[in-house]
Amino acid sequence: MAKEEIKKLLDNSKKELDGDYDNFVNSIKDDLSSYKKKTLDRI
Repeated sequence: MAKEEIKKLLDNSKKELDGDYDNFVNSIKDDLSSYKKKTLDRI
């Protein structure tokens, strides 16, 4: 029983970390595109 609970917790943690990573990557991409746009506007 304990092994199954630990496995379930690990799976949930992995899913959560993957989601956080994806959000982080998207946030950085958005920031970069925003900076590029601002830079081009200034030129």
